[in-house]
Amino acid sequence: MHRRALLATPFIATGFIMTDSTEAEAQGAAPDRENMLRMTLKDNGLVTIQLRPDLAPRHVERIKTLTRQGLYDGTPFHRVIEGFMAQGGDPTGTGTGGFRDRGFPDLPAEFVPASRARFLRGTCGMARAQDPNSANSQFFIMFAPGDFLNGQYTIWGQVTAGMEHVDRIARGQGPNGIVRNPDRLIRMQVMADIPA
Repeated sequence: MHRRALLATPFIATGFIMTDSTEAEAQGAAPDRENMLRMTLKDNGLVTIQLRPDLAPRHVERIKTLTRQGLYDGTPFHRVIEGFMAQGGDPTGTGTGGFRDRGFPDLPAEFVPASRARFLRGTCGMARAQDPNSANSQFFIMFAPGDFLNGQYTIWGQVTAGMEHVDRIARGQGPNGIVRNPDRLIRMQVMADIPA
């Protein structure tokens, strides 16, 4: 089995980058609900994520497919490192799982240069093993910017609301951030599937 590891190293703070989707919303355009997720976390905390098919179409499609099949519901945030990120999406909760046994092969990397997208607070990326083409279902949400990840991990989304709920996810212990009694992703939905 492949171990999904995201290496924790020092990082540099950066500013906010306005994306095409946030620019459109700022100009009054209706949000694209097909490319938005709603996560329900503990204490009924709602988190909205804007998906980025312009950056990672295969990863966004995988996230939406797994979401629509309910496969993320109840999965733990098994690895959470203070000041870095919260990692989830592993049905086994061990950091080695994915949904290969359900017909979902690993995905090829969809890395983009930092000039197109960067790992900022609230950025959602895909976790992987050392092989860049080993992402399956595990993902992470950044607590803080992490320029050292730019061009090394696939960016598939950005938290646009509810980051305060992400900030309350139980933290892990030690340098790898393994969580003994992890919080769980209660439910994840594509916004287009939720009655308006």
